Amino acid sequence: MKRVILAEKPSQAQAYAESFGKFSKKDGYIVLHSSNDIITWGFGHLVELSPPDEYKQEWKKWDMKELPIVPQQFKFKVGPGKVKQFQVVKKLLKEADQIVIATDSDREGENIARSIISQAKAGNKEIKRLWINSLESDEIQKGFNDLRDGKDFYSSYIEAQTRQISDWLVGINLSRLYTLSLQKKGINEGVFSVGRVQTPTLYMIYTRQKEIEAFIPKPFYELHATVTAENGTFKAKHNKKFQTKKELQELIQKHGLRANNPGTVTEIKTKRIAQPSPYLFSLSDLQSLINKKYKVSPSDTLKHVQSLYEAKLLSYPRSDCRHITDSEFYYLLDKMEAYQGVLNYTIDKPNKSKRKRYVDGSKVQEHYAIIPTKKVPTKNDLAKLSSIQKEIYFTVLKRTMAMFETDYQYDETIVTIDIKELPFISKGKTILDQGWRRLEFPASKKAEKEENNELPILKEKEIVESELNTSEGFTSPPKPYTEGTLITAMKTCGKELDNEEDKEVLKATEGIGTEATRANVLETLKKQHYIDIQKNIVFVTPKGKILCQAVENTLLSSPEMTAKWETYLKKIKKAEGTQQAFLINIEKFIHHTITSSAQVMENSDWSNQISSLIPEKKAVGTCPICKQAMIDKGKFYGCQGYSNGCTFTLPKRFIGKILTEATIKKLLSRKETTILKGFKKKNGQTFSAALRLNAEYKLEFIPYEKTKK
Repeated sequence: MKRVILAEKPSQAQAYAESFGKFSKKDGYIVLHSSNDIITWGFGHLVELSPPDEYKQEWKKWDMKELPIVPQQFKFKVGPGKVKQFQVVKKLLKEADQIVIATDSDREGENIARSIISQAKAGNKEIKRLWINSLESDEIQKGFNDLRDGKDFYSSYIEAQTRQISDWLVGINLSRLYTLSLQKKGINEGVFSVGRVQTPTLYMIYTRQKEIEAFIPKPFYELHATVTAENGTFKAKHNKKFQTKKELQELIQKHGLRANNPGTVTEIKTKRIAQPSPYLFSLSDLQSLINKKYKVSPSDTLKHVQSLYEAKLLSYPRSDCRHITDSEFYYLLDKMEAYQGVLNYTIDKPNKSKRKRYVDGSKVQEHYAIIPTKKVPTKNDLAKLSSIQKEIYFTVLKRTMAMFETDYQYDETIVTIDIKELPFISKGKTILDQGWRRLEFPASKKAEKEENNELPILKEKEIVESELNTSEGFTSPPKPYTEGTLITAMKTCGKELDNEEDKEVLKATEGIGTEATRANVLETLKKQHYIDIQKNIVFVTPKGKILCQAVENTLLSSPEMTAKWETYLKKIKKAEGTQQAFLINIEKFIHHTITSSAQVMENSDWSNQISSLIPEKKAVGTCPICKQAMIDKGKFYGCQGYSNGCTFTLPKRFIGKILTEATIKKLLSRKETTILKGFKKKNGQTFSAALRLNAEYKLEFIPYEKTKK
């Protein structure tokens, strides 16, 4: 039986081959000596959706009349620069008796492999699936000895393909809709890219930014007491906040309070708290923490974790799970001493019990949490890592080892003091065991201050003395998003988390995007110049604000709606939903958006509203047709009279030569230039010539005879 193993990329194929022993490398594939099995690979997505013009030539031009663009049947093609490798893979797949899909063990990996198999017309073969969480040799061999039936993963392919097609439909149609509509309003900021996930995410950032910009701090007043007891002095506070100083003064007068007052300890409550270590890392949790700790973008964090996975040091990175199964628990337990050696840290009283907080096979669906592999790195292994890769590895290792440490334990004491019939509260914390916190990075100064607030020994009904004082504070605006908190907000669909660990909100929400795509969504927003990152804070640019105002009150501004779409996509994987039903809804959404947005765009009030957001651009000259200003529009120079029908433009590059702003100014003022060097013929030869605007205002070369004169 001829077996072909299809990997996602060359490095993955290499890891598989090494686990089998001796092998021979060929052009685009590897032959295993032990079995004559063949390993070949893609370069990620070898196959992609065809562009609109490959369905209809009319769809190549951006024209409102052609919307919506909805093909009756979707076409796929081999991506540019990937034809050679595809031909290698196609030939091998056609000759195979059995195909083993060995791409990344997730829905996107399934989509990559199945798309290649479909394009190669090899779907009639027996298909098996390799499903592993580590690239260590023993895990690879274990996976190949326990190959799964390919049919069990077909629904994951349909889910991923549905997501791919729906994103194509939304992107193609609504990017054209908003770009053309905004151009009609005189807004020429290049393409306004719109996406099923990226646009609601942008709107979420925009909403937060508006809340911060509109926020007006309001004062509040509080009443404090410095309390002196028999065994020491401590601070206490009356828990009510007053909106005005007058309200506070009225309370003071009502209770006859003076600068110094006697008081009584009326209640002492002490509670012992044992706090277990945090959950193990999902990708989002890790991205959020690394961004907070090191200001590294989620996209870069994913790249580094992927590198650590390929170095066989960490388990599969694109996991949304925070638990492990019994199997992983026992190997971690077995390697615990070696891991401690790497950390140069000793767990004095390791908790070796299998706690459900961390070990719960029922919560592990596709992949378990991100944890260290069985491979314990040597000093030489660690030396090969970059500084941030080392930090990420140690962060994961510490979080995993924290599972075996003792709980963080402390006594929390709440004391109530009655001063002239007004209750004042003081909280104290006595740390009994730092436990797992010895492994985590140092606590904030605020947290350390709270932890050091130890109360003196007190007795109920004890008489104390108090010195009163007042304070003024101001309400705080919502916190701006960082890339890390934005990843969490996408996962929780924007819901606020005061205490993520205690509430376990992530458990009950679907969010927008997937574990593997959220970082890429943020990178797309950056590339489209919709957001800017300054000192790790995410800001919406003027271009981003324009799009947000354009999509306001549409489903594109609703992260919750996008989360519902993501929920349905997951149902497709469980065979509880269909691709057809989802795409019908997407098509309805596109039709509705095109109709409703057209009405909004005609609203003159809306035009005035966004006019303040359009960046002022310096004119480079006057349009020879309508006499309005010519401005830099990114890839070309265009007339500001576009909204009134003037379509005159000048290119920034003409026959291989870049036209400078000075050259454009001469063309607009004199209608011709002097001789310019650097034009390029198709054969690569350069030549010199002068340019002019002809009677039809088209750019052309001046005949050589005239330039000689």
